[in-house]
Amino acid sequence: MKLNKKKAFKSVLFIVFFILVQASLTLACTGIQLTGEDGTVVRGRTNEWGDFNMHSQAAVYPRGIAFQGLTPDGNNGIQWQTKYGFVAFQASEGVTMDGLNEQGLSVGAFLHKGFAQYNEYDPEYASISLSPIDIVTYILSNFSSIDELKTGLKKIRVVPVVDPAIGTAWPGHLVASDKQGSCVVIEFIDGKIKITDNPVGVITNNPTFDWHLTNLRNYGFISNEPFDTIKWGELEVTPLAGGSGMLGLPGDFTSPSRFVRAVVFSQYSRKTTGGYDTVKELFRILDSFNVGPHLAEGSEGNSGDQMPSATQWTIANDTANLVIYYHTMYNRRVRKIDLKQIDFINGEKTIMPLDKKTKEDIEDVTSGLK
Repeated sequence: MKLNKKKAFKSVLFIVFFILVQASLTLACTGIQLTGEDGTVVRGRTNEWGDFNMHSQAAVYPRGIAFQGLTPDGNNGIQWQTKYGFVAFQASEGVTMDGLNEQGLSVGAFLHKGFAQYNEYDPEYASISLSPIDIVTYILSNFSSIDELKTGLKKIRVVPVVDPAIGTAWPGHLVASDKQGSCVVIEFIDGKIKITDNPVGVITNNPTFDWHLTNLRNYGFISNEPFDTIKWGELEVTPLAGGSGMLGLPGDFTSPSRFVRAVVFSQYSRKTTGGYDTVKELFRILDSFNVGPHLAEGSEGNSGDQMPSATQWTIANDTANLVIYYHTMYNRRVRKIDLKQIDFINGEKTIMPLDKKTKEDIEDVTSGLK
C-alpha cells in the first residue's frame, strides 16, 4: 500500500506542532497583589507562552451575553448569561486568561501541568458542567466578590475537555481578587474544586499552593536589611555590598523560585498611595520576572514568529478604580482600559488586539539637545 505523501506531510506537521505546544506548557507566569495606603487593591501578572505569538486581544463582554459550557459531549454544558460586564485578556482563539469585571473582581488563569485533576465527566450532570477554558469567563460574568465566588463554585463541575491545540484538557489553576482585598487560589485537586485563601497574594505554577506556602519557611531569614557584623575567630565579617540581607534568594525561573522571589519582593515593596502609584510598583516588581524567548524550558521550538520575549504581556488590574493597565513584549508603553467608560448595559461584545502595531513606541528627543 502506497503512502499518501500529502497526508503524511500534514501528519508530520501536526506532530511537530503538538510537540512544540507541549514543550511550551513548561513556561512560566507570575502573579502578585499589592495594596495601596488608600486600600486600592491591584492584582497583576506576567503572561508567558512558548516561542510563538498568541496574538492576544482584549474583549469587552456587556451584561446579558449568553454562554454555554463545553463538555466532552460538546456544547451541552451549563448555560448562563453575563450578570456583570467584564473585560477579558484572551488568546486569539478567544480563551480568557485574565480579566476584571465591573464589580472589581479580577481573575487570572495559570498553568498547573501535572497537578490539575478535574471532575470525571458524567452526562447526568452536564447541565452544571463546563470545561477548564470556560471557568475564568464563568467567574467574571457571575460573581462580584470572593464570598460570592466561594459559594457559587460549589454549584458547578469543571470537567476535562480535550483542547485540540494541546491534545489534553487545559491544566490550570486560578487566582482571584476583589476590591475588598480578599484573594484566593482555586485549584482542581482529586476531582474537586479547592479554594484556598491566599495570604501572600502570589501565584506561580507547579506544584500545589499549600506546598509553595510551606516552602516559604526555608526563606524566613531573607531581609531588606544587611546582615549584622559578626566575628569568626579574629576575622570580622561584614557585608561585602548592599543587598546582603537578600543572600540566598533563589534566582532561577522555576515556579518554586519565582514564588519565593515574588513574595519577598512584594513584602518589601515600596509603600504606595494607591491607584496608579501602586500599579507602577507592581510593574516594577513584575519586570524582574520577564523571561527571554530562549531562556525558559520548552522554548527550543520555533514557529517562524521571532518574538522579543516569552513574556508576551504584563497586566495590572486596579480593582478599586476599575482600570486595567498593560504593556506588551512589542511595546513597553503602558496602556489602560477604563471600565468606567464602557457601556456594559447597552454595549456589544467588542475585541481589539493588544498591539495595534507590533512596534515599540519610541519618541525621538534629539531635537531638544540641538
